[in-house]
Amino acid sequence: MTHWLIMPVVLPALLAPFIILAARYHMGIQRVFSVAGILAMIAIAIGLAAQTSDGMVMLYQLGDWAAPFGIVLVGDRLSTMMLLLMTVLALFVLLYAIGSKWDERGRHFHVLFQFQVMGLAGAFLTGDLFNLFVFFEVLLIASYGLMIHAGGNARLRAGVQYVLFNLLGSTLFLFALGALYAETGTLNMADLSQRVQMIGADETVGIRVASVLLILVFAIKAAVVPLHFWLPSSYAEAPPPVAALFAIMTKVGAYAIIRVYTLIFPVDLEVTAGLHDTWLLPVALLSLAVGSVGVLAAKKLDRLVAFAVISSMGMVMVAIALFTEESFASALYYIVHSTLAAAALFLIVDLVRQSRGHLRLVTDAPVAGAALIAGLFMVSAIGIAGLPPLSGFLGKLMILNAAFDGSPAVWVWAVVLGSSLITIVGFSRAGSVLFWKAESDGAPVPEAGRAAPSILSFIAVGGLLALIVAHTVFAGPIYAYTNKTAAQLFNPDVYISTVLDTQGKLSTAKPDDKEGDH
Repeated sequence: MTHWLIMPVVLPALLAPFIILAARYHMGIQRVFSVAGILAMIAIAIGLAAQTSDGMVMLYQLGDWAAPFGIVLVGDRLSTMMLLLMTVLALFVLLYAIGSKWDERGRHFHVLFQFQVMGLAGAFLTGDLFNLFVFFEVLLIASYGLMIHAGGNARLRAGVQYVLFNLLGSTLFLFALGALYAETGTLNMADLSQRVQMIGADETVGIRVASVLLILVFAIKAAVVPLHFWLPSSYAEAPPPVAALFAIMTKVGAYAIIRVYTLIFPVDLEVTAGLHDTWLLPVALLSLAVGSVGVLAAKKLDRLVAFAVISSMGMVMVAIALFTEESFASALYYIVHSTLAAAALFLIVDLVRQSRGHLRLVTDAPVAGAALIAGLFMVSAIGIAGLPPLSGFLGKLMILNAAFDGSPAVWVWAVVLGSSLITIVGFSRAGSVLFWKAESDGAPVPEAGRAAPSILSFIAVGGLLALIVAHTVFAGPIYAYTNKTAAQLFNPDVYISTVLDTQGKLSTAKPDDKEGDH
C-alpha cells in the first residue's frame, strides 16, 4: 500500500493554491485543472472503496505518529462510500458550473470549490473528533465564499445567516470537545470508544453533556427541525451549482451522527441511554413533516427545493434514529439517492430561471422549448418525492420495513406516508404551474434574446438523473453493500484495533470470519 488514503485531502489542497497563483487570470486553465483534479479524486475514491469493500479498514498516520497521539485518517466502507458519492457529485456540479458559466460570475470559484472538496473529504476520512471540527471549519469558510459568489444583497444576507448559525454550531462543538477531553484525555474516536466505556456510573455528567452537545452540533449541520432555519434562505439564494454541491453538506451531519453514535456512544451504552429514540426520532419525524409542508407552501421554486432537502434529511434521520442494522442500511441507500436527486433539482432550478426569467410559482407566458426542462423536472420530482419506479421509492420502502417491527412503527408509517403525499402534491402543483398552465392571452416567450442553456449543462443534469436510474437498477447489490456497511458500524472491533495499532505508518486490517459472515 501507498499513501492513497491521504490523497483526497492533499490533492485539492495543492490544486487550490496552484490555481490562484499560476492560473488566476486564465479561466480555461482553471477549468482544466479543476476537472482533472476531481477526475483524479474519483479514481482514488473508486480504488479506496474497492479495497475496503471486503471489510478492510485502512489507517494512515500522519507524521508516523501512532494513535491516539497523532492525526489519523481512517478508511472503511462508510467513509469511502461517502467519499465516492461526494466526488462523483462534485464532477457533475463542476461541469454544470462550467457549462452555464457560473464560475465566471465571481472570483476564485475553482479555488473555493477545491477547498470545499478538501473539507468534505477530510470530514469523511478523519478518525479524530478535533480534526472533524477542523474540517467543518474548512467547509464553513469555503462554503461561505461559494455562497456569496456572484454577489448580491440577498445572497450576502443569506450568507451571513448561514455563517452565524454554523458559528453557533462550531462553538457548541468546541464545548463538547472540551468536555470530552476533560473526561477522557483523548479525542481520537477509536480511543474514545474504549475510554467512555470505562467511566463509572457516578462520573457520567461530563460525558452526557458532551453527547448532547455533539448531537445538537450534528443536527445543525443536518438541518434538523427546529435547527433548520438557516437552510431555506441559504440554499435558495446560493448560486445553483453551489446549492447542488451543498446537497451533500447536510449529509455530513448525518454521517457524523452515524459515526459518533455507533463508535463512541452506541445505543447500548448506559451513559447515553434514551438519547437516540427519545430525542432524535421525534425531531426527525417533525423535520419530515415540516419539510413536506414547506414544499406545499413554497411560492418560489428554489424555496420549494430547499424544503425538499429538509424533508429528505428528515427521512434519513428517521432511519438513523431507529438505530438498527437494517435501518442504517436503508438510511445509507437513501442518502445516496436523496443527494443526487436534490442536486439535480437545484441545477434544474437554474435551467427554469434561464427559461422563464424568474422562479415565482405563478402562471406566466409559455416558454418556447421548455419540454426538455419539464421532463428533467418531472423525473427529479418523482425521485425526491419517493414515487415508483425510482430509488427514492425503494429507499422509503426499506426504511418503512426497518421500522415495521418497532414500537414507533405507527408514527413512522403515518408521518412518512402523509409527508410523501403532501410532497407529491407540492411538486405536482409546481410542475403544473411552471410547465402546463399558461396565461391565456400570453404570447410564447421567444428564445431569441435569452441565453439558451448549454449542452454541457444538460449533460450534467442528465448525468445525475442517470445515476439515480443506475441506483434503482442496481438496488440489490447496493443494498447488500450498505447492509455490510451497517454490520461493520455495529461491530467496530476491527476499526478500533486497526486505529490503535502502533505498527507501521500505513496499516490495514481485515475482519475476522465472524464479521465477514455477518
